[in-house]
Formats: sequence, C-alpha cells, structure tokens
Amino acid sequence: MQITENVLYKNNQLIALNKSAGLPTQSDRSGDKSLLDITEIYTKSQLYLIHRLDRPASGVVLFARNKKCLATLNEQFQNRKIKKTYLAVVKNHPPEKEGTLIHYLLKSQKKNRAFAHDEEKPNSKRAELTYKVIASIENYHLLEINLVTGRHHQIRAQLAKIDCPIKGDERYGFKRGNKDRSIHLHAWKLEFRHPVTNDVVKLEAPLPDEVVWQAFDI
Repeated sequence: MQITENVLYKNNQLIALNKSAGLPTQSDRSGDKSLLDITEIYTKSQLYLIHRLDRPASGVVLFARNKKCLATLNEQFQNRKIKKTYLAVVKNHPPEKEGTLIHYLLKSQKKNRAFAHDEEKPNSKRAELTYKVIASIENYHLLEINLVTGRHHQIRAQLAKIDCPIKGDERYGFKRGNKDRSIHLHAWKLEFRHPVTNDVVKLEAPLPDEVVWQAFDI
C-alpha cells in the first residue's frame, strides 16, 4: 500500500485513509502489519483508532492524533452523529429496490461472525440500516447502505439474512471467494464534525481499482 496515495484528509487532529481490502485496520492474530502501524510510521506519531473496518473490506478509516480528539469523535459515534455510507456488490437483487433492515444480531466469538435474527434473542443487539439499489450490471447489483447502528459485521450479516450476501464473502454465504480474499464492501463516505472547529467534514474514498467495482459508473 502506497500510503501517500491513500491519504484522504490530514491535519493536526485527524488523519483519514482509504484502506485497501485485505489490510487489517489494527494488529490481529496474523501478525501482519496493519493500517494503524503503517500510518504511525508515516506520521511519526502515535495514533488512536476511532472506528474499525473489516479486514477484507476497503474504504475510509479515520484516526485521531490525540486523546482529546479521540474522546470527541467517540462521543459523536456513540450519539450517532456520524454518517457512514457504504457500497456493497451483491448478486441477488434485494426484495425491494430500497428499504430499511432491522434485525437482532448475536455475535459468535468462536466463529468470528454475527447471526441475524428477525426477533430479539437473549444477548442480541438491535441492528438497523437503510439500503438502496443504485446501479446494476449483468451479474451484480450495487447497494448504497447507510448505517443507523454500528454492530460487528452488521452489513454482512443483515444482507446475508435477506439472501443478498456480498460478493466474495464466503463467511456469510457467497458461493465463491474473491481471489485476493477481499469482499466487495467499501466504506465510501464519512461525515462528521471537526472536533476543534465544529465544521462539517465530508470524506469520500474512491472505489478500488478492480474490474467489478469499476464496471459501476458512479
């Protein structure tokens, strides 16, 4: 990953990058170098993780450069003041062109996946998102997704529940994985208030340079 080409936003308080699919956001059991590691080398300073993005997904990741900024952004996330928009490629068209999905997610630590249920279960967490089909090509459909809640593997689990697993996502029911082990899930846009100026900041991560993503003209 050429980090300078992937920097989306940078100042004394924050830095945002367009994470490549397959790169862990932070250190995991693999021991592979993470986006956090690489970015700390680039900035020559300690960074603080504000939110996570699944390893096989791509898109916007935001880091704080000090603890005060971290606390302010964490509060925005907790109060659902941050708008997160994703793109997902699926083979099956959803039941409706646009809609709201509400499920109850149970996380399995052993299997590292979430299970979506229509009814509330003990220890489950309510998950809500809205989706819209914004483009279609011969074999796939492109969904724009806005998260209302932020749960572990939420988009992957909820789309699988309506028989629309994300392209390449074998863990959630897609029949064949992508060769590079990525999934076609992209954190496209992130909107928040700057922790110092309170101005609205809008970030957008370009789509991966990959044939299916590039087939969608957006």
